[in-house]
Amino acid sequence: MSIFWSNQIDSESGPYKVLIKRGEFIDPSRRNDDGSTRVVPYKLYYPSGDGVTSCPVILWSHGLGGSRDGASFLARYVASFGYVIVHMTHFGTDSSLWEGQQGHPWDVIKGIKITRTTTLNRYKDVSFVIDQLYGWIKENPDVGAIMDMTRLGLCGHSFGAITTQVAAGQLTPDEDGQLMGLREPRVKAAIAYSPVPGTSHLSKDTEEATRSNIYKSISIPMLHMTGTDDSSPLNGIGYESRLLVYENTVNAPKALLVKHGGDHMVYNGTRGALAANPLRDRHECIVRMISLAWWDAWLCGSEAAKSWLLESDRVQGYLRADADLKVQF
Repeated sequence: MSIFWSNQIDSESGPYKVLIKRGEFIDPSRRNDDGSTRVVPYKLYYPSGDGVTSCPVILWSHGLGGSRDGASFLARYVASFGYVIVHMTHFGTDSSLWEGQQGHPWDVIKGIKITRTTTLNRYKDVSFVIDQLYGWIKENPDVGAIMDMTRLGLCGHSFGAITTQVAAGQLTPDEDGQLMGLREPRVKAAIAYSPVPGTSHLSKDTEEATRSNIYKSISIPMLHMTGTDDSSPLNGIGYESRLLVYENTVNAPKALLVKHGGDHMVYNGTRGALAANPLRDRHECIVRMISLAWWDAWLCGSEAAKSWLLESDRVQGYLRADADLKVQF
């Protein structure tokens, strides 16, 4: 258990100093659309200090146009309580789409077509990075000694959320539009920040027929986070559509956090083209705290964290009127 849920709510950070390592993993077996070899840069946050022993490992997948450098406020917080966080950059859906281009990044990205090959490469980065971490642990024993790969989590924002959903078992179309599974069985729990239904590549008839079926194979505990102002800055998808993933996930423990006035960019720690949100600081605190509780419950086996999430009076006392949490364990 990384926090005493009875008396440390809203602490600024955990007991450990957080350090960072950067690098990249190269996959010679895969190619990008431009023919280049697939490379996955990473940024690894890890706790340091007396008492750090065995830490769960959590992978982070960024949104469209993002990179391994996003959501540092969340990674540093969770890592300070005894977790190793590995942020990935997915080439072809990352900041390289807009860097050096004229105009606002969102406007640039709107004019770019993301191929199905690029999307599937992104999804496959998850298993690839997990594979690489086993060798990385041996080559970096100073950090590897504390990494417990038997307690592996995955989370992501927007495009990173659907990347997480697919790794958790959600079916997705292949390059020919046929549904396929890319479930990563080593992932034990997940968080989807701004979930994405994932039916845009299906035909209208197929979408209606398979909308609920594509989620039935999600089989690990998943926390879904959104907000009442969580519309997509690229296509205008409203937050109600993000609820479909939660509502149609029927074979796994799940929870849904909805922040009142919460927008799309709070999870990344940046604003993009969105106006300043006076609720940002409070929402960041909620995101950090509920995320930590989820990881403690499912990766650390903390009955105290699980009890706190399940006892609506206690968790709602923390959330107040700023958010609502539904839990189905």
